[in-house]
Amino acid sequence: MWHYVVKITLTALVVVAVSEVAKRSTFWSAALASLPLTSLLAMAWLYLDTADSARVAQLSDSILWLVLPSLALFIALPVLLRAGVNFWASLMLACVVTAMAYLGMVWCLNRFGIRV
Repeated sequence: MWHYVVKITLTALVVVAVSEVAKRSTFWSAALASLPLTSLLAMAWLYLDTADSARVAQLSDSILWLVLPSLALFIALPVLLRAGVNFWASLMLACVVTAMAYLGMVWCLNRFGIRV
């Protein structure tokens, strides 16, 4: 049980740190958020739980391919906001665009026989 408490606490601290830093500096908050902290935590937790470095390598490969469609969010959101679309609508539309980008990437990977 303590293992889950540590996982949740560390993961929550990362999210809180990003949001708190953003109040002072969007640049430093963006720098912190852009670090692959979630991926690093997930890989560390996976290794600690399984001691299987092959699974960690497979997770890392999958993350590499799936980072690409996640960029759609960071393209669509500022474009929508600058076009005058309200925040919540922009966020929702950017999420839809991102979901479509993920579906497209998974389709492409499957088509070319790349397993994620």
